[in-house]
Amino acid sequence: MRIVGYEHAGAVHVAARDGEELIALGPVEVFWQDPDRAIEDGLRADTRIPAAGVRLAPPVKPSARVLCVGLNYREHAAEGPFDVPEHPTIFGRWTPSLAVGDTPVEVPVDEAGLDWEAELMVAVGRPLSCAEPNDAEAAVFGYAAFNDITARRAQKLTTQWTLGKNADRSGPMSDLVTRDEVGELGRRKVISRVNGEVMQESTTDQMIFSVADVLSFISRTFTLTPGDLIATGTPAGVGYARTPPRLLQPGDVVEVEVEGIGAVSTPVSHHRFT
Repeated sequence: MRIVGYEHAGAVHVAARDGEELIALGPVEVFWQDPDRAIEDGLRADTRIPAAGVRLAPPVKPSARVLCVGLNYREHAAEGPFDVPEHPTIFGRWTPSLAVGDTPVEVPVDEAGLDWEAELMVAVGRPLSCAEPNDAEAAVFGYAAFNDITARRAQKLTTQWTLGKNADRSGPMSDLVTRDEVGELGRRKVISRVNGEVMQESTTDQMIFSVADVLSFISRTFTLTPGDLIATGTPAGVGYARTPPRLLQPGDVVEVEVEGIGAVSTPVSHHRFT
C-alpha cells in the first residue's frame, strides 16, 4: 500500500493511493497513533477522493523525529574523506524541511549550489525502546525514497551539520510504501540523477549499518515512536566530492529512486528575496 499526505481544512491528513483516487485514513496525528488500525478503519469506510483534486504533503506528524545517518556507505565515507565510523553517525532534520515530489527547492542566498544525497527512508510503525536488531526491524512501518539535499557551505562552517541539512523544502520524499508490500528489503538499487544523468548508483546491502542496526542503536538512547523517520545514508557520488565539484543550480532537476519503492523528483530554483 502506498501512503501519502494531503492538505484538508488547514491540516494534513493521510490517505492510501488507489489508482487515480485516494482513500482517506484520517488526520496525520490520529493516523500515527495506530497506523495499522487507521488503515483497517479507512479501508472499511472507503471514503474516496480524486487524487487530482488535492494538494499533497508529507504524511508526517509535526512532532515526528526525522533522524539521518551520515557516512553509512564505505565508498561515501572514503570520498569525504572520512574514517569509517564505529557507530552510526546520527543527525537531525526538522519536519518543516520535508517536501513531496515536484516541490521546488531554492538555493540559499549564501550557497554556490546544493548537493544531492540519494537515500532509503524508513518510517517507524510502533514504539521501540532498547530493542535488539530483530525486534527493531519488525517495527518498520514502511519505506520511501528520500533526497537529503544539503547546503554544503552551511554544513561545513562548524562540526555540527544541522544548519546545512535543514534548508527550506530540502528533504523531498516519495510516497511511503508499507513493509508488507515491499517484502524483504534485501538488495535494492539506490540511484540519483541530475537532469537525467546518473550521479549515484549503489545498493542497500552496501550500508555499513543495516536498517535493523540503526533502529536498535537509536532505541537504546530514546524511544522511537510511530511516525518517526530514519534516513539511512547515501552512497558515493555526491557533488562536492567530484573533480571538479558539481552542485545543483537553478534550472536543474534532481531525482532519487529506490528500486521497488519509489522515486522523487525536485526542481531547483533561485533564492527569492523577501
